[in-house]
Amino acid sequence: MSITWINSSAQAGEWLLSFPERVYTVEEVKKAVELIRKGYQHNLELNGSPDFKSKAEEALQLIKTAGYYDFLSTYIRQIRESDGLSQLRETEVAIWTNNIVVADSIDAAGLFVQKAQQMKDFLEGKLYYETGEIRAVEKRIEFLKTLRVKSKNPTIKKKCEEHLKRWVETTFP
Repeated sequence: MSITWINSSAQAGEWLLSFPERVYTVEEVKKAVELIRKGYQHNLELNGSPDFKSKAEEALQLIKTAGYYDFLSTYIRQIRESDGLSQLRETEVAIWTNNIVVADSIDAAGLFVQKAQQMKDFLEGKLYYETGEIRAVEKRIEFLKTLRVKSKNPTIKKKCEEHLKRWVETTFP
């Protein structure tokens, strides 16, 4: 499936670009980066069972509350239910995750933002094995701090604080 997009800053019909079906070859990466630099955002898809989609949507609402939805939809095309471990599928511009992860909407939202950072780093050619995971976790922590501030729900604020404590204590001792 190819997502077609008309650059909103261009005159209507001036040009029509299509995001690559996959992002694997040098040319596909260059095209994806070019589109993103011009303001491209995906129409984010949720694929999975109704229960999975409902729980993932809760996480997306938290991402919107924190103001990170544009970031997520720039770098992620699809969030798909899988039976295995959660992973970023760079060539598909997709996150594969399971129902256990999305059961906690704050944890799921943090994971989605973390994987979007990893996709951004992939497209920018930043090495994953040296500092990539640190950048991605830092983005997740930044998101949790922002959500804690922007949410009006005291339960969400408290859960953000709990998640932050766990991430900071276990990641940067």
